[in-house]
Amino acid sequence: MDIPLLLLFSGFLMGLYVAWNIGANDVANSMASAVGAKAITYKQAVVIASILTLVGATFIGSHVTDTIRKGIVDPAFIKDSGTAVIGFISALFAAGLWITFATWQSWPISTTHSIVGALIGFGFICGGKDAISWTKMGEIALSWVTSPILSGLMAFSIFKLLVKFVFKSKSRKKAATVMSPFIIIITISIIFFSLIFKTGLGSLLQGYKLIIAASVALLIILILWIWNSQLTKKAGKVESIFKRLQVMTSGYMALSNGANDVANAIGPVAAIYAILKTGEIGSKVSVPIWLLGFGGIGIALGISTWGHRVMETIGKKITKLSNTRGFTIDFSAATSILIASKLGMPVSTTHAVVGAVIGIGLARGLDALDLGLIKKILYSWLLTVPVTALLTIPVYFGLIKLFR
Repeated sequence: MDIPLLLLFSGFLMGLYVAWNIGANDVANSMASAVGAKAITYKQAVVIASILTLVGATFIGSHVTDTIRKGIVDPAFIKDSGTAVIGFISALFAAGLWITFATWQSWPISTTHSIVGALIGFGFICGGKDAISWTKMGEIALSWVTSPILSGLMAFSIFKLLVKFVFKSKSRKKAATVMSPFIIIITISIIFFSLIFKTGLGSLLQGYKLIIAASVALLIILILWIWNSQLTKKAGKVESIFKRLQVMTSGYMALSNGANDVANAIGPVAAIYAILKTGEIGSKVSVPIWLLGFGGIGIALGISTWGHRVMETIGKKITKLSNTRGFTIDFSAATSILIASKLGMPVSTTHAVVGAVIGIGLARGLDALDLGLIKKILYSWLLTVPVTALLTIPVYFGLIKLFR
């Protein structure tokens, strides 16, 4: 096997490894509250998340991604194409190792920040501190604070409103029945706008196609409204109404995670493929749909084999969850992520979900939270970028010796 072919195989292998890690750690977030609140079983969560993640990654995932992930490293400091390929492979491997360790410890961390940290390590090797975009790093550091706070405040506020207008009303079931159709409208609208704006799917649905897509969304709202109205008549308790709503929002989170996070694993692989094919280091590279599907399969494998560890942390250990609280977490995290991403703020899905869980816990009082576990999670967030940056350096020099 010649060197370029071996490098390509190594890139695909590392991309699959990182995709598997994304499924085990990051995408597991989408189903954690549903499992923790017993809206669905773990096996059901695996099936739902795997299917929706694969669909999201393959058909809604980004088709154009920055070769130097999110502009962290200046391409001018990369000496040649061989250096770039080995750098990307090193970054993938280092990021994957850290995510594996974090998943083993049941820590929910950001896979995006893991890749960013690994590329920072690669950038230091190539050109020192001048090769790093510190402005972009400042934005990412800000997201460590904004993501959990925004979703936490939203979860706290929404749950307080539910307590006031549903749980303290004279007829809880009637109040929940009245509110649920509006919740469905808002949720489907969030899903629709998140899939249409600033996505590959949105670029395809221009003009009359967008009108058709909007009409389909309205039809789905009508069907769900009728379905929910019939079932709420049979529902015995408020929690059973929110149980179905929670499954819907958890499914949305899985679809969104697959679409948003597949680039963390596949972006560098696409860059490796393009560099080895053309010999040039371009600023952008087209990602074929089969490669997005390849990443989606890796993510689905991660969910099904090791996703339970992080699901248990978020869904059961931080605070106790009911269906109402679980729905509020998913709804708040999804909404805050959508708002932040459309404002151009780099946010972490993991940080948003954990922030929402903490917000729900605070709504019940500080004693409802496992503060020791939260402290460990915060430490893991702070360690992600420096650890992956440092891990990349020995991996890079080891691969340089191996291939040269």
